[in-house]
Amino acid sequence: MLLDTASLYFRAFFGVPDSMRAPDGTPVNAVRGLMDFISRLVTEYHPTHLACCWDNDWRPQWRVDLLPTYKAHRVVEPVPGPAPDVEEVPDPLEVQIPVIREVLAAFGIPVVGADQMEADDVIGTLATDAGMPVDIVTGDRDLFQLVDDAAEVRVLYTARGVGRHERVDNAWVRAKYDVDACQYADFATLRGDSSDGLPGVAGVGDKTAATLLNRFGDIATIIAAAEDPSSDMGPGPRGKLKAASAYLAVAPTVVAVRRDLDLGRPDLTLPHTPADHARLLELDGRWGLGSSAVRLVEALQR
Repeated sequence: MLLDTASLYFRAFFGVPDSMRAPDGTPVNAVRGLMDFISRLVTEYHPTHLACCWDNDWRPQWRVDLLPTYKAHRVVEPVPGPAPDVEEVPDPLEVQIPVIREVLAAFGIPVVGADQMEADDVIGTLATDAGMPVDIVTGDRDLFQLVDDAAEVRVLYTARGVGRHERVDNAWVRAKYDVDACQYADFATLRGDSSDGLPGVAGVGDKTAATLLNRFGDIATIIAAAEDPSSDMGPGPRGKLKAASAYLAVAPTVVAVRRDLDLGRPDLTLPHTPADHARLLELDGRWGLGSSAVRLVEALQR
C-alpha cells in the first residue's frame, strides 16, 4: 500500500474539526486524521507493506523548465535562488507536518521521498515491478496512469473521502474516460488539467481526446498523424494539434509519472508494533494523540 501522504493529510486537515488540539492548543486535526486514515486502510486491506510517499519537491524545477505553467496557479510567493516558490499551506497545517513525521517515525511507518521529485514519482517507482499487488491511495487523478490489471496495481481513489473511496482498475478508467489506464497520461495531456496547470490542446476536450487515443493509440502516433499530410486525420483536429506542437513536445514528459528513481532498498514491511514505544508515549503526552494512537496501534497488531 502506497500512500500519497500529502493528499491524505490535506484531506484530514480540511475534514477533521480544528477543535482537535494538543494540550498546548496546537491544532492536531491533520495528525490525528492521517493516523485514523491509516488505521482504517490497514484494517480494511491488511497490507503486508506500506509506505508514506512524500513530496520532497511539490513542483520540481525540471518540470517547470519544460512547462512554466505547471502548478503555477499554486505559487504564492516568488523567491529567488534555490527555492523558487512555495505552495500555499495554511499555517495551522504547516505546524503539524513535522509532528506527522515524528509520529510516523515512532510507529516505524516508512516515509519515502526523493530529491527534486514529487510523491507521484516515488509511488510510480515503488509500484513498478513491485513483485506483489499494489494499492495506491490518493485523491490525485494523475496516478490513474499507473493502474495495471495484469500487474495487480490499482488506485484507491479518495476524492469522495477515505471512507467512501473507489477501487480504480482499468474497467473503471475505461468507463469514466473512454480510454485505458495506460492512456490516461496522454488523455490528460491532450484535454488539459487546470488543477496541475496543464493548458491542454486548445479545442480538444474529453471526447475528442478519447476519440483520438482510441483511434491512434498514443500521443506520439497522434502527433505523427497530424504532421503527415497523407494521413486521414480530419482538418479540425489536425490544425489544433499542429498549433499546439510546442506544448505537445514537452507536456508528455511533465505529465508522465517517473518509474525509475533510485530509492535504494527501503524496508516497507508494515510494523506490527510501534518502533519506539517510549517516543510514541512522549508524543502522545505532548500532542494529545489519544484514541487515534490507540486505533493505529490496534490496527497494526491485527
